[in-house]
Amino acid sequence: MITISNLTKSFGTFDAVKSVSLSVPKGAFLVLVGPSGCGKSTILRMLAGLEKPTGGTIAFNDKTVSDGERGWTIEPSQRDAGLVFQSYALWPHMTVSGNVEWPLKVARMPSAERKARVHEVLTLLDIETLGARYPSEISGGQQQRVAIARMIAPKPGILLFDEPLSNLDAKLRIEMRTELLRVHRATGATSVYVTHDQVEAMTMASHVAVLKDGRIEQFGAPGDLVAAPRTAFVATFVGTPPANLIVVEPAGDGRIAFAGEVLPAGFALDRPAQAMFRPENLGVSDRPGARTIALEFAEASPVAGRVMITGTRGDLRLTAVVNDAPKFAPGDSVHFAIPETPAALYAPGGELLA
Repeated sequence: MITISNLTKSFGTFDAVKSVSLSVPKGAFLVLVGPSGCGKSTILRMLAGLEKPTGGTIAFNDKTVSDGERGWTIEPSQRDAGLVFQSYALWPHMTVSGNVEWPLKVARMPSAERKARVHEVLTLLDIETLGARYPSEISGGQQQRVAIARMIAPKPGILLFDEPLSNLDAKLRIEMRTELLRVHRATGATSVYVTHDQVEAMTMASHVAVLKDGRIEQFGAPGDLVAAPRTAFVATFVGTPPANLIVVEPAGDGRIAFAGEVLPAGFALDRPAQAMFRPENLGVSDRPGARTIALEFAEASPVAGRVMITGTRGDLRLTAVVNDAPKFAPGDSVHFAIPETPAALYAPGGELLA
């Protein structure tokens, strides 16, 4: 449904998006995720037709809608795509029904059909009783539902979401994630969703593109990204909590050196690398052991019936998820037990080694 080929966007000498390519099947829920400034919102704006690409092409259903080399793009209103902004962008002088009906008026839909469609989408979003109110008279969560109803009213084939939940409180964000997925299924549209929150990405997506510095670090199903991260950045960005990375060096005689410790290793290492250890594979203790390193206790929190313990030492930060743990106070030493073999090895630059 969506094909992006070598998409590039430059602002002066700064390349915000660098030769991005991916294909999204019809009915998919693609999430673009990454830190601030990685290019995800710029890609979404190019998909919406609000920005012209500097290079590369965008095609919807095999029809080219933007061509950076030729310097042209199809207008947003002609793309069969709807967009929800982070700020909702509702007309304050229009009622809820008026906001939802507006794009249908622009499309010259007959009045009776408009009224029926407005009632249909307001019911779908569970806000049918709010039709006569104005945006200032409803809550932020309700305003977001109105914005979504307005987007889907013309029945676009592609739904675009630009961090639509970032202004909501934590509980409402969780509820709205469920609502968005329900709307996605009900419409049958292909959705592209931008967020910096990897929890949103991993819980909502059928496909995830992890971006960094304008490039795609990895594209695939959420489970694949967690199980087999292809770069050190992906390893430390996805997952709840994400994986631990420790810089290691060969120390001779089958040993490795890291964090000021020299320990026996269950793997061969002939050069410096970054070793990935999953939080659930680390142990914690208040006493040193045969394969432990000591860090200063940072925090502890319950996670789904288990305990997440975090410790720090300089730039090193480790997190373990365990069934039970001693009670630690700020400043205490936490001894993290390290497995003999890491889950993966990455080069100092982040590339996967093994």
